[in-house]
Amino acid sequence: MNDFRCTQCGTVGLEPGFVEDAGQSSQGYLRWIAGALERGPFGGAKRIGRQRWQVDAYWCPRCAHLELFAGKPI
Repeated sequence: MNDFRCTQCGTVGLEPGFVEDAGQSSQGYLRWIAGALERGPFGGAKRIGRQRWQVDAYWCPRCAHLELFAGKPI
């Protein structure tokens, strides 16, 4: 049990989980990348040289709100 509080209903003790990225060539988990989205010539996001963080997700068992946090750098 953790002491994270839901920002929607105030419930304490959010359930940990993760948001899966199942797209083509994905690593299987969601990542947060610093800076505004810039697209390359073929439409993909420019990511080279940008710091990336793992996204941690917590679900509220009372109201089903999902809280996302940029966790550790990857």
